[in-house]
Amino acid sequence: MQRLYDFLRRHPAWVDAFWAVVLLGVSAVSVVNLDGTPGHQGTVPEGMAVSVALCAVVALRRRFPEPMLLVALVIGLAQVVLDVETTVADFAMLVITYTVAAVGARWASRLALAVSLCAATVAQMRWPEEQASFPGQVAIAVFQTVPFALAWVLGDSMRTRRAYFAQLEERAARLEKEREAQAKVAVAAERARIARELHDVVAHNVSVMVVQADGAAYVMDAAPDQAKKALETISSTGRQALAEMRRLLGVLRTGEHQESGEYVPQPDVEQIDDLVEQCRSSGLPVDFKVEGTPRPLPSGVELTAYRIVQEALTNTRKHGGPNAGASVRLVYFDDGLGLLVEDDGKGAPHELYEEGGADGQGHGLIGMRERVGMVGGTLDAGPRPGGGFRISALLPLKPAH
Repeated sequence: MQRLYDFLRRHPAWVDAFWAVVLLGVSAVSVVNLDGTPGHQGTVPEGMAVSVALCAVVALRRRFPEPMLLVALVIGLAQVVLDVETTVADFAMLVITYTVAAVGARWASRLALAVSLCAATVAQMRWPEEQASFPGQVAIAVFQTVPFALAWVLGDSMRTRRAYFAQLEERAARLEKEREAQAKVAVAAERARIARELHDVVAHNVSVMVVQADGAAYVMDAAPDQAKKALETISSTGRQALAEMRRLLGVLRTGEHQESGEYVPQPDVEQIDDLVEQCRSSGLPVDFKVEGTPRPLPSGVELTAYRIVQEALTNTRKHGGPNAGASVRLVYFDDGLGLLVEDDGKGAPHELYEEGGADGQGHGLIGMRERVGMVGGTLDAGPRPGGGFRISALLPLKPAH
């Protein structure tokens, strides 16, 4: 039965043709039997011609709904003019009314409704029931109008339902496209975030390793102990950089779920002290102070604070000169976290940082502003009076709405 049902759905024209043949057979029997019956008008040829034409309307209703409606109207007028009483084939009037209401043009649907409401009345006036009174004639006309009205209402309901489902499908397709677009945006944002993280990790740790390597080479013969300490710093810094890079690259590996501990956690405010000590061991004097009462902060705020200090100290080490020093202030407010990083070195032009960072290709101040903007904070950066560079940031505990 399912195969038969699928076949009928794929070949609706064959279904219509089948029912048209059935209707033609029943109509032919009806016309022949009614021929010569008292009170029956019309001859067999006229009745058969009308039946064939109406059955053709049923067979072609899906392919040509509007033309078939006009054909049915012409046949109905011909019946009235030629005085050919209604037969079983006039059931095609109901079928075409439903069809144009469901799938036809709007003008055809309105025309079918108007004609349907008048057809029964015209037929009753043309071929009245001789034994019925006037109220009876009216009742018969009303009773015969109801099927036409129901056919039109059913067809119009099907049109509305199809339009509703079409709208749902369109909305689903649109939502799917929007989800794909949002996914692409999310992927791009994640790539940008990872690029910023990699920049911070590589720029800071590699610069420390380069400074320590140069120092070790310089004192290798004169002070072997200092050279050994520098090499140990290089080793620990390299391991830290590898661990952070492994954590960042791990999020790019699809289908892998790493156990906790394989990747180091993201840096937070407490690790700024270790960062400062690392810079001091590389030869950069850093004064670090914490003001206010330390308390837990959102992870995004802590990571942003750490990366800002890391980027600022990296730039100081690269562009501050041999005798540069830096100071870091961490201030806990009631509603946020304040950062102040200053150095007294010769510094690099402010435009260099804005265009791409310390190496001319990284993120620099652009990356800092993006990070601060992500947590709803503000950043102020620029040269200090008398020399050096100054970076201050305010990171709110709650993002601004």
